[in-house]
Amino acid sequence: MRNLAAQALLPVNTALAVALLVLLLVAATAAAVFRLTPDGSRARAREILVAGVRATAQLAAVSLVIGWVVHHAPALFGFLLLMFAVAVRTAGRRITPNGTWWWAALPIAGPVVPVVSGLVLAGLLPVRGVAIIPVTGILIGGALTTSVLAGRRALDELRTRFGEFEAGIALGLADREARLEVIRPAASDALLPGLDQTRTVGLVTLPGAFVGMLLGGASPVLAGAVQLFVLIALMAVQAIAVAATVELVARGRLHRGA
Repeated sequence: MRNLAAQALLPVNTALAVALLVLLLVAATAAAVFRLTPDGSRARAREILVAGVRATAQLAAVSLVIGWVVHHAPALFGFLLLMFAVAVRTAGRRITPNGTWWWAALPIAGPVVPVVSGLVLAGLLPVRGVAIIPVTGILIGGALTTSVLAGRRALDELRTRFGEFEAGIALGLADREARLEVIRPAASDALLPGLDQTRTVGLVTLPGAFVGMLLGGASPVLAGAVQLFVLIALMAVQAIAVAATVELVARGRLHRGA
């Protein structure tokens, strides 16, 4: 019954493969034609193609191993650690090319670890792969996205408005306070995607957790409760991630200097 429901939503066949290829090429073409990169080059088109191929390979690999991982505790925690390591590397290198990228571990682990631990201790999240992997993955992904947005916006703003930072120093502000005055307004915009998703849920989109539970046979009420939990938990994680990223930039831990 579940397979029939899933196939009704998106059948896995040749047509799906062709559609995915066409959509990937459309995305890459749009990025190339309109030069959607900071330097006006076509590099983003290549990144889109690589991202699509990587996603295909990674999901294929995960599909093969996930059934085994969820039944073995050491493998389960190893998989969670791998998710975290990849997120830190991705976020850190997207924020800065220098050796300070590893500080991105703080805004990702800082909110995710206590939230997941609290849910487990409260009995709301069972320590089973089928439950803890998707929930933790969603939270890590949310922290990754907001950390990247906040970090890039903060460092871009600091570079653009460096004169204002120096003026703050001249007026007697400490380095941290002077940086905060410049970067905090721009970095706070990283919260907007999550806020908009939460505000429009059910009216504009039906997110994955909701649809997935419906396809799995859950009642609409239960699916809605789970989706609400995911959205609220995401907002908590993202708010802390942005705050931690701003603090790291303000203290000079994350920077783009040599």
